[in-house]
Amino acid sequence: MPNTASDPKDSIKQLLAERGIEHVKIGVFDGDGILRGKYLSRDKFLGSLDKGLGFCDVVLGWDSNDQLFDNVKFTGWHTAYPDAPIRVLPETYREIPYEPRTLFFLCEFAGRAEAVCPRATLRRVLKRAADMGYGVSAAAEFEFFVFDETPDSVRAKGYRDPKPITPGFFGYSVLRSSVHAELYHELLDLARTMRFPIEGLHTETGPGVLEAALCYCEALEAADRAALFKTFTKVLAERRGLMATFMAKWSNKYPGQSGHLHISLQKSGGGTVFHDPTKPNDISDAMRWFIGGQQALMPELLSMVAATVNSYSRLVPGFWAPTSATWGIENRTTALRVIRGGPSSQRVEYRIAAADINPYLALAAAIGSGLWGIEHRIEPDAPIVANAYDQEHPPQRRLPGTLHEAAERLRSSSAARQLFGDDFVDHHAATRQWEEREFRKAITDWELARYFEII
Repeated sequence: MPNTASDPKDSIKQLLAERGIEHVKIGVFDGDGILRGKYLSRDKFLGSLDKGLGFCDVVLGWDSNDQLFDNVKFTGWHTAYPDAPIRVLPETYREIPYEPRTLFFLCEFAGRAEAVCPRATLRRVLKRAADMGYGVSAAAEFEFFVFDETPDSVRAKGYRDPKPITPGFFGYSVLRSSVHAELYHELLDLARTMRFPIEGLHTETGPGVLEAALCYCEALEAADRAALFKTFTKVLAERRGLMATFMAKWSNKYPGQSGHLHISLQKSGGGTVFHDPTKPNDISDAMRWFIGGQQALMPELLSMVAATVNSYSRLVPGFWAPTSATWGIENRTTALRVIRGGPSSQRVEYRIAAADINPYLALAAAIGSGLWGIEHRIEPDAPIVANAYDQEHPPQRRLPGTLHEAAERLRSSSAARQLFGDDFVDHHAATRQWEEREFRKAITDWELARYFEII
């Protein structure tokens, strides 16, 4: 972006003029973490930098299948689905490598819609951190399966037995990544160009599964990167005649797909918050309380992290996913893993999260609960040693077993209402209850095979 103008808006105007760009693409993430957007003419876009835009608020009033919620107050037939104001965020400007005459910008809901906007919800949590004297850094890492399928072919076979791009269990395989080197490098190049750079990329255990660790940065930017990574990885795959899925679990034959979040705090004047060499395991008081808050509120905030019915298929013992609100030091069987990285990289890994997360809401829950812990000096349980799955945990650490239960826990959480606001809590809980209700309408293959003849 040109640096001759001090105002980012002026820099954008200059950039569009220099390149002769006639159209711009904008997008805003909805409650399910799906990018909704449109192309705008240059003149329309330039006007929006100062005046904002209107965007039909139905994108906050329907589900991932564009089915209208019938149980939310924010929007619906009772409000006639008006336009909601959105603000263009010039600093989020990205190049799209396969659209050289187009630039991409993220937007954020404003006005009444700001209260239920996922990105704005995270921004409010980070404002809370700043008011406490903290900066927040974060990074996401995603596991995702890639299939030799297209949107048409996978529908034609009823989503049954999709063909992975590689067979067998072969984690960290140099053979697999070398054979498919063009795909790997195209993804690495895309990530660099679109400013969600990848720190590490490798095969995971399972047919056609990859894991990408995104680079660490300021937490709001980290959420932008994570959400854009998911969207444009799917775009890249489909442009190559493939498909990528970020479902929490697409088959009961394989472990679920994680979307772990790494989080650390810094003092506003510089320096670490989490690392203290005078304390046991180098864990500062603030870090211990941060973990305590995350542990205490995890059962209440789970629907912000595990937000799909499918999320709960992953949260079963023995499949590399936590089942209780536990923590440990370098322990991959717990929901919270302390990584002792010294002053520069000591952090908490929020392992309850799966690849299906809305990064804005998952980070809001993970960071907000930690800040709440610091504010209230919440002491965590003793860290878990060895296999957390084989141990009994207090009843208050049990995680909800269904999306409906998780939504009810969120709705009744006074801490959630303090952290995120009544409007957000009521709206999100209602949308998750809708999601569970839509699932209950379905007749599954399991039910047909179990009951069709025998019952």
